[in-house]
Order: sequence, then C-alpha cells, then structure tokens
Amino acid sequence: MSAVNKAIVRRFNQKVIENCNRDEFEMLVAQDFINHSAAAGQDGGREGLWHTFHNVLHPGLSDLHVEVLDQVAEDDKVTTRKRITGRHSGVIAGIQATGRAVSIDVIDIVRIRDGQYVEHWGVNSLPSVLAALRSS
Repeated sequence: MSAVNKAIVRRFNQKVIENCNRDEFEMLVAQDFINHSAAAGQDGGREGLWHTFHNVLHPGLSDLHVEVLDQVAEDDKVTTRKRITGRHSGVIAGIQATGRAVSIDVIDIVRIRDGQYVEHWGVNSLPSVLAALRSS
C-alpha cells in the first residue's frame, strides 16, 4: 500500500501541480477533500486546492517543474519533501513579472483513501519567495 500511495502522490505532483491537468485533479482528489493548511479566508476544499495551482502558480510561473526530493509513507499517509521551480513571468499574488527564477520548498502530508487525496497538511516557503519578489 505504501508504494501505491507514494506513486499516487508523485502522479499528483506531475499531472496536477506541474501540468495543471484538471481531469487528473478530478480523478485524484476526493469530493470531501480537506486542506488543513489553507490560509485564513481561503477555501479549504478541493476547489481551493485547484485555485492555488490554476489561478496562482501557473499564471505567475512559466516552466513550472516539481521535483520530489524525499517521500515517506506509513499506513494511509504520505509525506513528501519537494521543490517547485519556475520563472516569474506573470503576475503572482499581485506582483508583476520580474523574470527571476523562483524556487519554492514544500513539505506535505497527504492522506489517501481509495486512490484519492482526502486530507492535506503542509508548509512551504512561498511567503518568503513572494517577499523576495516584492523587493526586486
């Protein structure tokens, strides 16, 4: 089960985060998904998760790539340390394009049920990346 769940998370990272594929998102994220790390005032359900990739990351970053650095799986949970990279070529969080290379470090814990994401907890360096872009 652990190897299967790790493969699901890798698929999500490539197909959903990197490629922004809505069909894959629909297959991999449960209707009752909960994002425990959603920012205050942000939708903590599946549409809030899609919004992050489709309306925040992809419009702001070209050549977006996700590199999975480490994964640990136990029971129905997978922890992943990854790096999201790209070029700041569009507006992100109100910041006009700078052309700078961007690297966002992420650690996620995802609970999988029946091959789908049902819960997520995570931390990332996006706030410090945005602060650096603002000071450019």
